Amino acid sequence: MASLTKTKQSPSKLTPTPPSQECLSLSPQTKKFLHRISLHPTLTPYRRRVYRTLLSVPAGRWTTYSALAAHLGSSARAVGNAMRTNPFAPEVPCHRVLAMNGTLGGYKGEWILGGKYQVEKRLLLEGEGVVFDEGGRAKGECFREFVDLGSGK
Repeated sequence: MASLTKTKQSPSKLTPTPPSQECLSLSPQTKKFLHRISLHPTLTPYRRRVYRTLLSVPAGRWTTYSALAAHLGSSARAVGNAMRTNPFAPEVPCHRVLAMNGTLGGYKGEWILGGKYQVEKRLLLEGEGVVFDEGGRAKGECFREFVDLGSGK
């Protein structure tokens, strides 16, 4: 999905452009977390990349472990492990990553159906506007327009 940005030549017209590091205007908060990710002493390069990419999933949207893994060229299990050990949650929004069928999956390493952390994950998502059906599946389309937001430098 293309983002809309105003061009310098004609500020009144919106021109679709592909999302890229150059055209994304990052919020101060996102820049802060990119910086924190880049400086964290125990993160592997893979986990840094996962968290930087996860920051591109907007509030009110959700993705899956497998969709993020496909983008990263890794496995859903590797993405899940990175989510489980996310030291920046919920600001680096691992709560926006769901199971392949759109159900909550785990959160903070807990996979107990209806457990304390699953309730927290659902409340975070609902607070951002995600709607769930009667079966506990998120409505809407899985987000797949990932961007690695870089090293924060």
